[in-house]
Amino acid sequence: MATDIVSQLAESLAKTLVEEGELSYKGQGRKLDDSQSVEEIVKDIKDFEGLQALRLEGNTVGVEAAKAIAKALETKSQFKRCYWSDMFTGRLRSEIPPALNSLGDALMLAGAKLTVLDLSDNAFGPDGVKGIENLLKSSACYTLQELRLNNCGMGIGGGKILAASLMECHKKSSAQGMPLGLKVFVAGRNRLENDGATALALAFQSIGSLEEIHMPQNGINHPGVTALAMAVQHNPNLRTLNLNDNTFTEKGAIAMAKALKHSRSIQVINFGDCLVRPAGATAIAETVSEGLPILKELNLSYGEITEEAALVVAHAVKDKDQLEKLDLNGNYLGEDGCKTLKDLMEGMNMAELLASLSDDEGEPEDDDDDDEDDDDDDDEEEVEEEEEGVEEEEEEEEEEENISNKFSTPPATMRPPDASSFLSFPSPDKLLKLGAKRAALIEQQVDVADAIKTAEAFLKIASVYKEDNNDVKSAVLESVDALLKKVFSSSSVVGYNFVSSLLVLLGLIKSEEKVKPVLVVAGHLQALEHAVRQDYFPTESKAVLKAFMSRKNQALESCGASRHKLQSTLQTVHSHG
Repeated sequence: MATDIVSQLAESLAKTLVEEGELSYKGQGRKLDDSQSVEEIVKDIKDFEGLQALRLEGNTVGVEAAKAIAKALETKSQFKRCYWSDMFTGRLRSEIPPALNSLGDALMLAGAKLTVLDLSDNAFGPDGVKGIENLLKSSACYTLQELRLNNCGMGIGGGKILAASLMECHKKSSAQGMPLGLKVFVAGRNRLENDGATALALAFQSIGSLEEIHMPQNGINHPGVTALAMAVQHNPNLRTLNLNDNTFTEKGAIAMAKALKHSRSIQVINFGDCLVRPAGATAIAETVSEGLPILKELNLSYGEITEEAALVVAHAVKDKDQLEKLDLNGNYLGEDGCKTLKDLMEGMNMAELLASLSDDEGEPEDDDDDDEDDDDDDDEEEVEEEEEGVEEEEEEEEEEENISNKFSTPPATMRPPDASSFLSFPSPDKLLKLGAKRAALIEQQVDVADAIKTAEAFLKIASVYKEDNNDVKSAVLESVDALLKKVFSSSSVVGYNFVSSLLVLLGLIKSEEKVKPVLVVAGHLQALEHAVRQDYFPTESKAVLKAFMSRKNQALESCGASRHKLQSTLQTVHSHG
């Protein structure tokens, strides 16, 4: 059995890790400063007949290097996919726009028809958006389906430039009889705020073809949320709406509930950490109850929702036969409320769909519910003032950082602890400082569709494991469980790709992409030993791990005791399975 799985794994690695027509230098950590440093890449591009995709993630590209790569791309008329996230680390902010301009000009000259443009994790600010402005307005982007600009520091100004570019692209492409059909838009962690979000909402309204919108952590309050709600109504094929960690309040939540009322395609709603409050949750519940026939996931965690409103939400999902997850963690239910909610879900045979309630905030303080609406505006003003204060502090810090080094990616030590910072430079202290929400925060940072990045995230979390420190140990295992539950509950393909990538990174199997293995430490194997004992870990994946762990391998020699324990556990769980 295990042998069959291993042989299947080996045969399909090339297919699962490399897309058709793709040239990849992903994660190689190359410092590409000038034309000499990219001679090999330029030759590979020129020699690649029918080149469709170029992966440059995880390298650092300077202006002259970008020009040389761009020159090679000028003849690649079949080019479609730009995977260019995280490729300017340590570069001066002033270097990024000309580098992007060169690459964009080359694609326009080649007559490329892009479907994917991914520039996530490049801290280029508003000027970086100007670097892709001409490209976005050109015929090269009339065919664009996925635009990923996560964690780019665009700000309000960048959001407005981006919105105007997309509007122009849609207008020009429509005039040519081939209107822009953008399906996926990702722009989390960009400080877009209300004005940036409102500008983009107008663009979304015009485009009308979106299937996924991801805009978490952008400091958007109810005016921006209400504008986005209008856009939602004009995108009937919308499947995923992720606005996690923005401040809806009841006004925004009610507007969004109304907008979603007639949606037939929505599968995932993530309004976690959005302060939707009882009235907002009740309005959303009404929408769920009356429509949303194929809803799979509803996240209303950390929203100051009371027991009564939570029970209304639970009742609303009782006929949703495709529901996979209801998250009401971190609200104001209290011990009795949590028990009642669990009993209700169990009574509807949906207990397994309810996410953990481990971070419940207890019952709310005795405030007059009747006063809640009256206080709503005051609360929002306080929230906005507080966010403005934080914004000013962040801008001051950013100015100080820019004065001192003017790098696109400031040193992680100068940033307040967050999940992104932890995953960039893991440490036990950073993990603990993420607090009670750490598992959810880390989970939000990881796109499980990207198997290598997901496996890297697992290993980074596991690397800080400490057997002799219960707090750190618990934090690691809790975070690992949350991540892997998401991986293995997504689909068998996602789980399979994750295990394949994990074997590559542990140095147990070679990758077609030439991904460099990590330095294996005991924590990697200790966390994995815990994971394979959990119900979420599929039997077939245990069989694959068991087969590879039994082989001789130098990469694991330094972790003898941990490896032996993992092998022993795999033997036990596999034989029981």
